[in-house]
Amino acid sequence: MNAQTKITPATHSLITPRVKEILSWYESDNPGTKANLYRLLMTGRLAGTGKLVILPVDQGFEHGPARSFAPNPAGYDPHYHYQLAIDAGLNAYAAPLGMLEAGASTFAGQIPTILKMNSANSLSRLNEDADQAVTASVADAVRLGCSAIGFTIYPGSDAAYDQFEEIRELSAEAKSVGLAVVVWSYARGGTLTKKGETAADVIAYAAHMAALLGAHIIKVKPPSDHLELDAAKKAYEKAKIPVSTLSERIQDVVKSCFGGRRIVIFSGGETKNDTNALLSEISQIAAGGGFGSIMGRNAFQRPRDEAIDLLGKIIDIYAKA
Repeated sequence: MNAQTKITPATHSLITPRVKEILSWYESDNPGTKANLYRLLMTGRLAGTGKLVILPVDQGFEHGPARSFAPNPAGYDPHYHYQLAIDAGLNAYAAPLGMLEAGASTFAGQIPTILKMNSANSLSRLNEDADQAVTASVADAVRLGCSAIGFTIYPGSDAAYDQFEEIRELSAEAKSVGLAVVVWSYARGGTLTKKGETAADVIAYAAHMAALLGAHIIKVKPPSDHLELDAAKKAYEKAKIPVSTLSERIQDVVKSCFGGRRIVIFSGGETKNDTNALLSEISQIAAGGGFGSIMGRNAFQRPRDEAIDLLGKIIDIYAKA
């Protein structure tokens, strides 16, 4: 190492036993993919702990610019989100193609990025056949220096089988060039009720499907104590699986992903005005063995200083878990 070489405090180079253990779970992956998983797990304030806090900014596609960024107008600028993720000490920043392209050169190498490969929008109909359009390519992810691709599936949707086939092909291509795969698994559509979308049995099932589809990292919503499917309810009752507390439900979701051998992180959801309630939820996710949070609107819709403070408190919770 020459005298001018600097190692930034955001990234640690010495692997920890916990990260080494997690990487051992992905037995079929090539060194390139494992290197990118390593980078995700060894960046930011949680580096080496096996925990992740990620900033996702795909809400502009999903909900429109005013609904997403008007609460904090600085967020209209893609550079704002890159810098927020870096300054808060997060593990990664996830966004659709255009958002990443708008800051790819300025922030190259400063934080791992995840290219969100598909998107929906609130102008289209999302009913029984909830779906998303593929809006980027694996070549885009390589060109932009991303560590992973991200993809949403809707288990329960009448269009789900097509989505499974899309992620099978994209996942194989991504892994072949050394990228990791993050799957957003959101049960939606078909005959699912609104309450059923976050039911404990449905969330565990959706997470398990993502694992079966080859995801390295699985993102789901925090599960409620509702049980949606009659057959699953009988199985839960017969096996005496506890679901009365959030930490118990988180534990069940993690167990559903190959006995905890896949990284499962949980969404922050819609903006919550009660910060204490949000932090309490994070504490229960951590207590249940969740690997972290992917926190979007609850972070970037707040003024920058408030966002960094909130993300810092979330990081502290996972660091102590």
